[in-house]
Amino acid sequence: MKRKALIGGAGIGLLAIAVLTFLLLTGERGLSSRSEPARVLDVTRLEVAETEAAGWSPTGLDAVFVHASTLSTDTLMIVTKGQTVAAFGDLETPHATHSIRKALLSALVGQHIGSGEGQIRLDATLQELGIDDAPNSPSELQKQATVEHLLRSMSGINLPATADGGLRAEKDRLLGRGENAPGTIWAYNNWDYNALTTIFETQTGMGVAEAFQTGFARPAGMRDFDVDDVSYISDPTVSRHRSAAFRMSARDLAMFGQIYLDRGQMNGQQIVPAPWVDRITANVARTGRDDLRWGHGYLWWVPAPDAGLPEGSFWAWGLGNQAVLVIPAWDSVIVHQSDTTEFLKRFIPMITSGEQPGEEAIEQLILWCIDRTNRETEFCREHRFTTRREFEKLVAFIADARL
Repeated sequence: MKRKALIGGAGIGLLAIAVLTFLLLTGERGLSSRSEPARVLDVTRLEVAETEAAGWSPTGLDAVFVHASTLSTDTLMIVTKGQTVAAFGDLETPHATHSIRKALLSALVGQHIGSGEGQIRLDATLQELGIDDAPNSPSELQKQATVEHLLRSMSGINLPATADGGLRAEKDRLLGRGENAPGTIWAYNNWDYNALTTIFETQTGMGVAEAFQTGFARPAGMRDFDVDDVSYISDPTVSRHRSAAFRMSARDLAMFGQIYLDRGQMNGQQIVPAPWVDRITANVARTGRDDLRWGHGYLWWVPAPDAGLPEGSFWAWGLGNQAVLVIPAWDSVIVHQSDTTEFLKRFIPMITSGEQPGEEAIEQLILWCIDRTNRETEFCREHRFTTRREFEKLVAFIADARL
């Protein structure tokens, strides 16, 4: 049986998305909001005995949700052995997944790996596949990058990409402006992911939305996903390759994570080949970080050995700390969502005038909510930006809640 508990608090623009992504990847320059009493969460939980049988401490979960109440978290689900142990928020309403789209794209590619018609060869090069770009074209060396290089973020290609923006400085730092031999350097690179989207659609003859609907949503029994929940971000002045953006509900994301937890299976069907799931942690590229994004494998993140999650864990991440954590050692999937809509409504006008750099704008909004006089406003209670450090603290509370 489940019970409800009220937990109190203790304590659209491509440029906007790109700048925020860059700040999350590089640590938000040390900013973090201070915890204050903020919200009351309507949490649905298993009874104490069932919670403990699933491997969780009820008091430890209390601490998890108390911390979540100080953030702008909109949904949080903890699912163990296919059963929801604890959750709050509207689990049925789709939210923007932001960069979780990359793990969803990886899953689609994994369903269509092969050498036959409508399939994708991992060793196929951009040149073989006829992949070019405009107004900036890859060089002959860059066109030797393979599908697998794109999936591992190791193409070495430093070209402008749709939804790139503030990531250019980080790409320049890692890749430089010259040519790199494919497979030699890792870099978080939207050009790779957008080109992979083009490759998927041209090779399979299916759009991303249709492919996800028929390949995942229907066979898994997802209840909220619709083809209209996939849209494209494009900017032909930058690149001909588009970004396919997803909206998904927490419960559908949990189901997606469960497929990976069960090595590609759901409802008696092998939805993704098991070896494809195994690749994530077996062939990890080091990112140069020592935190939850220590490694990157086939568009999923792998935490550092001392980041608090057990060996074999991996997760998908998006702007605003959207997250799907797959933790085989705990037989668990954890979903975190934070709707960034209201934040972006404030952020975008601050930067569209061109008078305020993106980094200064996000710092100003974070600092505004740190100010004691503003903490109890609706924006700061419900919609402020959750920083990387705050999310890492939430993960630490979750790890501490394991028996």
